[in-house]
Amino acid sequence: MSEMYRNAVEKPSSDELQISPVFAQPGEATSLPKFSIPQNMMSGDTAYQIVHDEAMLDGNSRLNLATFVSTWMDDNAQKLYAESADKNMIDKDEYPATATIEDRCWRMIADLWNVPDPADTIGTSTIGSSEACMLGGLALKRLWQERRRAEGKSTEKPNLILSAGVQVVWEKFCNYWDVEARYVPVTEDHLVLDGFELENYVDENTIGVVAILGQTYTGLYEPVKEIAAKLDEIQEATGFDVKIHVDGASGGMVAPFCQPDLEWDFKVKRVNSISTSGHKYGLVYPGVGWVVWRTKAVCPESLIFHVSYLGGDMPTLALNFSRPGSQVLLQYYQFLRLGREGYRMVQQGSIDVATYLSSAIGAMAPFELVSRGDTIPVFAWRMTKAHRNWDLYDLADRLRMRGWLVPAYPMPDDLSNMVVQRIVVRLGLSQDLAALLLDALKEEVEFLENLDAPIPREKKRHTFAH
Repeated sequence: MSEMYRNAVEKPSSDELQISPVFAQPGEATSLPKFSIPQNMMSGDTAYQIVHDEAMLDGNSRLNLATFVSTWMDDNAQKLYAESADKNMIDKDEYPATATIEDRCWRMIADLWNVPDPADTIGTSTIGSSEACMLGGLALKRLWQERRRAEGKSTEKPNLILSAGVQVVWEKFCNYWDVEARYVPVTEDHLVLDGFELENYVDENTIGVVAILGQTYTGLYEPVKEIAAKLDEIQEATGFDVKIHVDGASGGMVAPFCQPDLEWDFKVKRVNSISTSGHKYGLVYPGVGWVVWRTKAVCPESLIFHVSYLGGDMPTLALNFSRPGSQVLLQYYQFLRLGREGYRMVQQGSIDVATYLSSAIGAMAPFELVSRGDTIPVFAWRMTKAHRNWDLYDLADRLRMRGWLVPAYPMPDDLSNMVVQRIVVRLGLSQDLAALLLDALKEEVEFLENLDAPIPREKKRHTFAH
């Protein structure tokens, strides 16, 4: 066998990246190491083609109905993104206009959430709602510590009360900052934290309660006003004054526009802070979140740093330092472009698509709805108890083969035997696309219903992670 022929048919090393001769420029390597930086330069065109081709293997983000993260923005936003990709949000001395816009944005959001006194509040942008949650949780912990020290009491063993259905960021918060997580189980009768038996979890070491406005498992709202009322009862009985952080990662940018009469924000006096994700229903590409405190007093000064950086004194309230400024500009663009009425139309349009899909899926014989998508445009369903040769994981696999990512996963803790499937509707999932999804789902259900035996399985399946 000739050397040339042998090289052509031998399987390439798993540690090497093979480059098509059509793409490589004359004199460039036709293979590169995967896990070390190449020795020599190559043309930008070749490098682009390599990255572009590998990225093609990702799924189509528009068909990813698992993610809450925005996957579409208009041409003007794309232009702004490209123009401002080099801006470092933390460098307020070098980019004062971007810093001013950041200040406008969080103040707009504070106003949206009915902050009592616009002159006596504080907020900031973050990388996402996870960092915003961390800051909200840290403020609760510091306030509790300050109060306990003033009373001459121990600051050991702080705890935070959460629904078992919280997003993983809150597990991280409790782990990273040495706070005991007290999870209130979800049950068939109480799918969200609603104040039921809350008195069994609160004590003198409770730094706060997290209320979720749009639970990731089902899209359901936790009733902030009811939780606050139960905490009022607990304070009257025990003296424990426990405040609330609202995790409005999704609902914080939906409820003000589509459920304006719902009392969940700073109108509820026990709400100390609220966080949201600009890159979810804030309608911005990934990389921005927001957190706002009721008053400056409930955001401890110990969380604010004054840094001498690049020629100026810069107060910074964030866990991250350098971070992109472009998404902040994109958030401001969306506020200007859409206004309140535009946001209402976009979010209500998504809710309409969600309820259209949930009504059709709920009417199908194998399924029953867990939520409808009439809060945030997110809904979940489960199988009926009738025996079948397939389950929701099989349906998720079949849909994935057609490009649609519609995850199936178990509910948390006490409901872990309940497997649900969920759809997140975002800007970009039109009624027409939703109809195509529904056609695909019905066809795959028909295929699965015609199976005369269960689909063979060799190993335990990995489920979608929140």
